[in-house]
Amino acid sequence: GNTFEDYLRILQSVPAKGAAAYMRVSSTVNSSKLSLVEKGICEASQCKSQELVIREKGLYLIFCHLNFHFPNCSKSPIDLKIELLVNDRVDRQTLSTLCASETCQDKTFKTLLQLHLTYLNRQDRISVTLNHPEFLNDVSLPNENVLGVLRYSDGM
Repeated sequence: GNTFEDYLRILQSVPAKGAAAYMRVSSTVNSSKLSLVEKGICEASQCKSQELVIREKGLYLIFCHLNFHFPNCSKSPIDLKIELLVNDRVDRQTLSTLCASETCQDKTFKTLLQLHLTYLNRQDRISVTLNHPEFLNDVSLPNENVLGVLRYSDGM
């Protein structure tokens, strides 16, 4: 079933418009910006340590799939915020509140998916930030935290 390797195989066989990236991400020390792990595909874009750099302008689908792990119960709600940045500016954000207390178990897991369809120019930089990177589950599900882009058409 739908694992990192399955999606990687599918994306490699899709005739994209010359640009695709599918990179694993992980949290970094003392930073809210996620870092790219050298595992995946990076075609017609540049995959730097914390950002994807677009090489061809066009219409892109940006997607980010992240898994979170809360090892201890919280007595108060926790707000998880994912921000997709283009050139260090917030272009799309998702906010999800995890309400624990009475329904809380010893371990809690949450998955968030963010999709964004936008026009990008050459040299645009894409990155992801989290308000609580310490909860990113890169221990038990490291390959399931991904940032990707697919180019669908040429620019306007």
